[in-house]
Amino acid sequence: MLTIHSAATRDCSGLSRRHFVRAGVLGLGGVALPQLLAARAAGKAAGKEYVRDRSIVLLFLGGGASHIETFNPNLDAPAPFASVTGEVKTSVPGLTLGGTFPQLAQHAKKLAVVRSFSHNNGNHPKAIIHVMSGGTDPTGDQKFGQSMGSVYTRLRGANHESSGLPTYCLLTSEEVDGQYRNEKSRIAAGSWPGELGLAYAPFDPSGGGQLLKNLTLGVSAERLDDRKSLLAKLDTVKRSIDASGNLEGLDRFERQALEMIVRGAGEAFDIRREDPKLVERYNTNGFRVGKKEFQPSSLGRQMLLARRLVEAGCGFVTVQNSGWDMHADGNNPGIGPGMEMLGRPLDKAVSAFLEDLENRGLTDKVLLVITGDFGRTPTINARGGRDHYPKLCTLAFAGGGLARGQIIGQSTARNDAPATAPYSPANLLSTLLHAQFDLGLMRLDPAAPRELARLAEAPPITELF
Repeated sequence: MLTIHSAATRDCSGLSRRHFVRAGVLGLGGVALPQLLAARAAGKAAGKEYVRDRSIVLLFLGGGASHIETFNPNLDAPAPFASVTGEVKTSVPGLTLGGTFPQLAQHAKKLAVVRSFSHNNGNHPKAIIHVMSGGTDPTGDQKFGQSMGSVYTRLRGANHESSGLPTYCLLTSEEVDGQYRNEKSRIAAGSWPGELGLAYAPFDPSGGGQLLKNLTLGVSAERLDDRKSLLAKLDTVKRSIDASGNLEGLDRFERQALEMIVRGAGEAFDIRREDPKLVERYNTNGFRVGKKEFQPSSLGRQMLLARRLVEAGCGFVTVQNSGWDMHADGNNPGIGPGMEMLGRPLDKAVSAFLEDLENRGLTDKVLLVITGDFGRTPTINARGGRDHYPKLCTLAFAGGGLARGQIIGQSTARNDAPATAPYSPANLLSTLLHAQFDLGLMRLDPAAPRELARLAEAPPITELF
């Protein structure tokens, strides 16, 4: 939670002297960085009639979750082309889920599973960048393109007009295992804004910036009262990073955090405000995850925080989840034990998320997307793992006003290639743009970025509309 460690007297309007001091803080920054303020003003969503009142939560399974053990068990095929964890039947004709998803199977009518999602990059860092860019980076080398979240943010605006919350957030987990940390860093890299600039990068509430530590302002209330001291602090930050070329981006995070303090939007990060029974429904701490070092799964807390953020005004939240690289080698588990370890908390966390959205009347307001680097080989290696396989990848949708309770596309009998027309990351990005924006109105808005609007010209996944 964003906090300042002091109380302040209030007048009859409910505003304290501290509110006016805080507002002055933002004014100071405006004098120092007019270009940043101009970019932020340009990013406001006010007047953008083409922006639909919906949000996206992208749950990214770092390492490459098996398409077979998640959403295409394929038990009609012989081993090893079928799920080693079995399957769970659902009420949707033809749709079964991997055996570690009994709770999620109860929500099958809310799901749309794509069984023909495909690309051609089997390298972890490059595949993550390629998928998270929605194909705007064709090779994953970060020479072109930007993340889907940054595209969304540029079109919607960098902050919510009323709450001040960042449009784009990245929710990460504090990983202790080395392999998990690697996958976390790759997802963070895949969230990059490219040439759009750091004003459209995601805000990671686990870090913030040099003025922030775990969403607590690292400046006392008395220091905030002293405008000269605060200006000196900002100037110190400026001097320390000026040579790196990242001043605008860092200051954007500092300013974003301060703006959230001013508007009280930091409360969105405080899950202590939730009903303890709901928190427990999400709680995945009982599942231990890792390979060489283990820790409780934080996925449930991340998904609950994602719901709080989109409800408070965030438009695009990426949830990082690591560990899905199930080779059965020195750094990774085999496919069977790996799915037991990671599939169970995913089953609980996503099921709680879908139930929570429904109970709050948010099912059509929030689009959940589940995907990862790539899929896994339809054969099992000698150690009991599945290896990298981009020809078929995990992809599922829920909510967001899209058609659900269906299977989209088919794989071959051996689960090794699309048997119907494949869908690519470019089709995924176009789908998100069609879902979140009125593209007809966008084309009529001269201020809408033409080059980004054209990304919606790729065919969306038509069965969802």
